[in-house]
Amino acid sequence: MHSQNDFVLPVLAAALIQWIIGALWYGLLFRKSWRKLVGGTAEANSWRTVFTLCCSLVASLMLSFVLVTVLRLAGSATFNAGAALAVICWLGFIALPLLVQHVHERRPVNLFAINAGYWMVAMAVTGGILAAWR
Repeated sequence: MHSQNDFVLPVLAAALIQWIIGALWYGLLFRKSWRKLVGGTAEANSWRTVFTLCCSLVASLMLSFVLVTVLRLAGSATFNAGAALAVICWLGFIALPLLVQHVHERRPVNLFAINAGYWMVAMAVTGGILAAWR
């Protein structure tokens, strides 16, 4: 049986990994196309940037806690099992609602691909790590 303390370190690590993946995804890999699709500019408001990064970190902490809980309830104990279950969760709880939102808001399919792709990669990687963490 796992205690609450068994969740702290893996959740912190997974959240930090999600955060780093997001920084690479939106800040390096898809920076230009993502900014063009959302109408962003190269100039950043420092307060807004800090607020956005803080919100992202808090959301990653919460998502990691929920994900580790689901993985442990399902008995996923290997990287592959954790990644697979995380991708299933991504499909049902992130990709499909995000698709509906993008369709209703008439947003470009490329923006959906960038956003949904980030969450799929982030969840697969952290799901695998969280499941294998011992």
